[in-house]
Amino acid sequence: MALFDIIFEGSKQALEAAKAAVDSAIEKKGSDAKVAFPETAYSLPAIYAATGKKIGTLGELRDALSIVESLIVPEQNLEKALNAGLATALSAEIIEACKYAVEEKPYSEPCVGFISDAVIRSLGVPLVTGDIPGVAVVIGEAPSAQEAAKVIKDYQNKGLLVFLVGKIIDQALEAKVKMGLELRVVPLGYDVTSVIHVVTVAIRAALIFGAVPPGNLEELLKYTRERVPAFVNALGSLSELVVSAGAGAIALGFPVITDQDVQEVPHYLIVQKDYDKIVPTSLEARGIKIKITEVPIPVGFAAAFEGERVRKEDMFAEFGGGRTPAWELVRMRDMADVEDHRIEVIGPDIDTLAPEGGKLPLAILVEVAGKNMQEDFEPVIERRIHYFLNYIEGVMHIGQRDIMWLRISKSTYEAGFRLHHIGEALYAKMLDEFGNIIDKVQVKIYTDKEKVIKLGEEIAKPKYEARDARLAGLTDESVDTFYSCLLCQSFAPAHVCIVTPERLGLCGAVSWLDAKATKEINPTGPCQPIVKGECKDEIKGSWDSINRAVQELSHGATKEVNIYSIMENPMTSCGCFECICGVMPEANGVIIVNREYAGMTPLGMTFGELASTTGGGVQTPGFMGMGRQYITSRKFLLAEGGIKRLVWMPKELKEALREKLNQRGKEIGFENFADMIADETVGTDPDSVVEFLNKVGHPALTMDPIM
Repeated sequence: MALFDIIFEGSKQALEAAKAAVDSAIEKKGSDAKVAFPETAYSLPAIYAATGKKIGTLGELRDALSIVESLIVPEQNLEKALNAGLATALSAEIIEACKYAVEEKPYSEPCVGFISDAVIRSLGVPLVTGDIPGVAVVIGEAPSAQEAAKVIKDYQNKGLLVFLVGKIIDQALEAKVKMGLELRVVPLGYDVTSVIHVVTVAIRAALIFGAVPPGNLEELLKYTRERVPAFVNALGSLSELVVSAGAGAIALGFPVITDQDVQEVPHYLIVQKDYDKIVPTSLEARGIKIKITEVPIPVGFAAAFEGERVRKEDMFAEFGGGRTPAWELVRMRDMADVEDHRIEVIGPDIDTLAPEGGKLPLAILVEVAGKNMQEDFEPVIERRIHYFLNYIEGVMHIGQRDIMWLRISKSTYEAGFRLHHIGEALYAKMLDEFGNIIDKVQVKIYTDKEKVIKLGEEIAKPKYEARDARLAGLTDESVDTFYSCLLCQSFAPAHVCIVTPERLGLCGAVSWLDAKATKEINPTGPCQPIVKGECKDEIKGSWDSINRAVQELSHGATKEVNIYSIMENPMTSCGCFECICGVMPEANGVIIVNREYAGMTPLGMTFGELASTTGGGVQTPGFMGMGRQYITSRKFLLAEGGIKRLVWMPKELKEALREKLNQRGKEIGFENFADMIADETVGTDPDSVVEFLNKVGHPALTMDPIM
């Protein structure tokens, strides 16, 4: 059978299966039964993005079958074949939606099924920074578990996000591949149709970050083709259904690489039978370039291990976390005082612990020197210690400064990992990421308790205190330059962040000092200086220079921005923001909801639903994305009256910021201000919130109308 005929046959099979799934679901639940994937504002994502139609019931899902049928036109040309592939994708979504309509939890471990909006947003920053350089979708079955593991681990070690579908999941389990969302190897499901759950990740990226209008199929396909670096490995025997699903991937711009004999399509459908070459062939086909930093340690080193947790039962050695004294510090020194690549362990190493392991004090002192190094860059570089140590397989690092906590797993210790390997990892990555400002690095690792405590008092604490004083003195008025940040433009092409000392980037990852350091590290990179010049309106936060820069950098999409306002020309939002702020008219104030909160808000929308109307690089007066630390900035909503407008936020977020909220409240005349802010324990409906605000005498109720 010719390739196009196989695709058409597969699309017809998928359509028939979708019809059967809908009929069965309606028979069990009725045509008015609700249908939706969990924790998403897009229902159903593929159909909604392609047609603009939202599907809410099984009856509406049955009507959508006609859309699938219209895409299957068995004519012998590439366009019709790719449309049939898209039809297969829509059929898969219908089948998977029926599973969720009939069963509360259709997927069980190790499979995850549908990926929530919150997870997609959390992946935004590592995707735009290149920590996740691409997305690999591996379908089917390799010749052996060992060959499956070889391919998967190769992708994992290169930092790719890997999705597994089919028997390859069991092969990964057999080979003891570490899997899970936190490890960036995600088993979706055993049915071929579960591949739609990674397809909708790409589709929702277009809706969330790219502001692609639902129903504009041409713009959607352009976005996924140009901005989502994904590809498919189809391993083992290829059914008509799998081939047709592959055509759907190709329509989205994702090349398919297979180990089977098929009719090749240059650049799109590629045969590679050599398992040593599948990974490089796939990366080349999608144009993904991997920057490899050689780190001489006996275990894996990749961003994919960043989310790995070392449980107590798996732990060999532990440092800090309240168990032992521990701290970490990056300190700038003169060139003559730093011996490049000198790594010292001062005190007992972990191989001196009892056979079952144990605890040790720890101090990590990284001393750097460079012609372009500045003292202001120390905390920027120091924060990267957290990431670099978490890239080590079997190492867990939490916290920073003198509240850090480190664990090393038994398997990592047994592989030969010792404390000097921490120094090797830090040395390699410091020079790799900060080579433009650092010329020399030396690392001293202390485990001698007396030295850890003594040096902590003499070196670390005075340095922390000096930095805090410096940061406290950094205000928007005290500097003559702000910075633009375009990191997210690879996904949200019209979005521009303006980063100031008192307003960090929406993602929470880029402060003014970070942006300043980024400019030094990469002079033509995403962070560029904007000289402020004369301020037009210091309450709204308006500068002609900022407006000119935003208009140019957004390609004309945004002409004016007020940095301190939510109501008048607010800053645009990308999609990977930590929090959303929205006006609550009934309370004459605003609510803030963080990405981790999955519940309802007093605005009648969840975080995901709010985010679906806020992101994509557009201005949405009354709503804006923001980093959580901006909440307690003195410039927060300055144009609308500041923090006095804050009337509701999730309890977890409030408790995390309680000390700073109370400090800001005290500055404006309110003791224990955090207790005046409602949360979900008070209510998620306007009446309950307003009743609470009246009871505590919240200042927002007596302020001028916000709208």
